[in-house]
Amino acid sequence: MRRVELDAAGTVLSALLSEPARGAPRATVVAVHGGGLRAGYFDGQAHPDVSLLTLGARLGCSVLAVDRPGYGRSAAELPAGLPLAAQSVLLRAALDDFTARHPAGAGLLLLGHSFGGKLVLRAAADGLPVLGLDVSGCGHRPAVPLTGPRVPRGRTRYWGPLNLYPPGTFRACAALTAPTPTQEADELPHWPRYFARIAPRVRVPVRLTFAEHERLWQHGPEDLADLAAHFTGAPRVLVERQPAAGHNISLGWAARSYHLRALAFLEDCVTRSAPR
Repeated sequence: MRRVELDAAGTVLSALLSEPARGAPRATVVAVHGGGLRAGYFDGQAHPDVSLLTLGARLGCSVLAVDRPGYGRSAAELPAGLPLAAQSVLLRAALDDFTARHPAGAGLLLLGHSFGGKLVLRAAADGLPVLGLDVSGCGHRPAVPLTGPRVPRGRTRYWGPLNLYPPGTFRACAALTAPTPTQEADELPHWPRYFARIAPRVRVPVRLTFAEHERLWQHGPEDLADLAAHFTGAPRVLVERQPAAGHNISLGWAARSYHLRALAFLEDCVTRSAPR
């Protein structure tokens, strides 16, 4: 794993990149973090099994974990962050820069967690050419009030039972957290209506995962059926549950299981897109 920088139409975004030790990647996972966190969310340090960057490269894929606009390298330039529509524009420019300089294999899978799930949905709705979307911890019916900057972020009571995470997770996470930029915080209450507008515009396979102990979103059978029904343009929609997991799946003991399932979904997308 190494740190890289991406030119997003003049704005520099920081990122973490892991590539296979030998040969070209099978495909590339672009991992997008949630609110109040950073790209290192996908490279958890509390236990060797939880890092998506390590696992993906070991299985022949590149993994690019991007600091969203307003986080990491771009925080000084964009202290208030950007709304989703503008983040989508910068993400596309950053990925154009990445694919111009790095082999991407069969294509890109966007993997977004929580607020990052909102961004990958918006990017796909805007027509970013990708193999598919893998979204975790992002629904459309809130289970807690969405009231701007005071929305809980990273508070342990929303993570689920703490024994779902390796010892030392919260100490290790201190370096991964960051303030939620105000422009994205201001958009939070509008997400249910926003989602209803963009979901039908997604034209690629979608996989949605909810942790067994998800506390930020309603995820009963009726909620998930209605969520999936919004993707009228997607050729395939999977809704899955991750047992023994809390909201931050990629930092918990269930991370390896979730990441393996995401990589299997990527393999399905690669197979589906291959010329016959």
